[in-house]
Amino acid sequence: MNLLDATLVDWSRAQFAMTAMYHWLFVPLTLGLGVIMSVMESLYVKTGDEAWKKATKFWMTLFGVNFAIGVATGIILEFEFGTNWSNYSWFVGDIFGAPLAIEAIVAFFMEATFISIMFFGWKKVSKKFHLASTWLTVLGATISALWILVANAWMQYPVGMEFNPDTVRNEMIDFWSILLSPVAINKFFHTVLSGWVLGGLFVVGVSSWFLLKKRDVDFALKSIKVGAIFGLVSSLLIAYTGDGSAYNVAQRQPMKLAAMEGLYEGKAGAGLVAVGVLNPEKKAYNDSVNPYLFKVEIPSMLSILAYRDVNAFVPGVKDIIDGGYQTPKGTALSFEEKHTRGKAAIQSLSDYQKAVAAKDTAAAKMHKAQLKENYAHFGYGYIDKAENLIPNVPTIYYSFHLMVALGFYFIALFGLVLFFSYKKQIEKYGWLLRICLWSIPLGYVAGQLGWAVAEVGRQPWAIQDVLPLNAAISNISTYSVKITFFLFLILFTALLIAEIRIMLKQIKQGPEVH
Repeated sequence: MNLLDATLVDWSRAQFAMTAMYHWLFVPLTLGLGVIMSVMESLYVKTGDEAWKKATKFWMTLFGVNFAIGVATGIILEFEFGTNWSNYSWFVGDIFGAPLAIEAIVAFFMEATFISIMFFGWKKVSKKFHLASTWLTVLGATISALWILVANAWMQYPVGMEFNPDTVRNEMIDFWSILLSPVAINKFFHTVLSGWVLGGLFVVGVSSWFLLKKRDVDFALKSIKVGAIFGLVSSLLIAYTGDGSAYNVAQRQPMKLAAMEGLYEGKAGAGLVAVGVLNPEKKAYNDSVNPYLFKVEIPSMLSILAYRDVNAFVPGVKDIIDGGYQTPKGTALSFEEKHTRGKAAIQSLSDYQKAVAAKDTAAAKMHKAQLKENYAHFGYGYIDKAENLIPNVPTIYYSFHLMVALGFYFIALFGLVLFFSYKKQIEKYGWLLRICLWSIPLGYVAGQLGWAVAEVGRQPWAIQDVLPLNAAISNISTYSVKITFFLFLILFTALLIAEIRIMLKQIKQGPEVH
């Protein structure tokens, strides 16, 4: 693997990030709205109330529009692994490709089979069979998300693999450790729940619009209650999985945690920053500038959340680079030590290949043993400076804290909506209905912020500690990446505008049309 032009890396990252961000505008609503419409159809089958059938058909139409465009962006995203990140695909394709293949073969075919019955089978199959088709469509979409998130979690926490120096590829040796890793399980639930929260916000917000217009009031009141219950439960659950996410980050990606908290100097009994503003004058990880202009901390809370120990030492950026602090696995290595071992692993791989070519069995065996000894730090051999290990701290810090703040806001909003819904007074409070309507975009913002923390926080790694970005990209023209970046930007923007226009048209027509 050769190190390529930094500009090419930046443009390839930008293209992938842009594609992923557009894709994530469609996926969460598919996951959340799908469950809500399935619940409504279940109520229709159970009660026989045609009002629930009308509500189901309305939300199902919006689900269908969103689902179709989400599929289009997702396909392009997967193609980019081969076009822009071919070294990555070669190096770990045996592992990363497995969950994506399962997703396409099992989950996508499951969705494609039952979605046609869901949309066109109302008068052709029984109520219960149609209901089963609706739930199976949503289950297929959720399983699809599972396999994609398993692949992403493996990039954050690579397990279940072994490096083969003969093929220069990582090979899967334990499928179940990849599928059932704590990072994968927590990431799946946390990410799917974020889609459920957005689905709740969307249903509550659109229902509020109908109440403000005094249209289809019975439909809106039914929908807003289901959306608020679903949203509140999802918001509470996502707070729990968020705690699990932070714990996993602390154990396996300490640099990301340090960036999330703007922590440069580690400490025992570290406090959690509730509110704070970073100091823009902080330029280097080892300078004497205070990283904060001001902050309000909850004493010892970061140590509790990160290590379940009130007195635990939480390393900062400087500690992670300098090493020397104690971890459950022993004394942490410095960047220089990891870099040295990484260079040794790369050199051992080269020496092994030469020994094999020369049919020197003894030398090949020796170099293979040296490679195995140092392989855990293989990726550090491609990183020249300690500063390159530090992700963009302001981006991660503000993204994380704003995401958390929005999470608490959603809990309060859903709780308030439920309170007035059960008092049968919500239609009287126009200010609350307007807040609900304008809170829909905040659900999208929270989801994008979460991915910014997860992916920007992993930098400079394509695969944590194993493969940095500068060794993962394809050796292609930067110019071609720029061209396709803007072509995709235009295409995705057009798709987004089309979706918004179609959905607004369907909403304005109301449930009677459906």
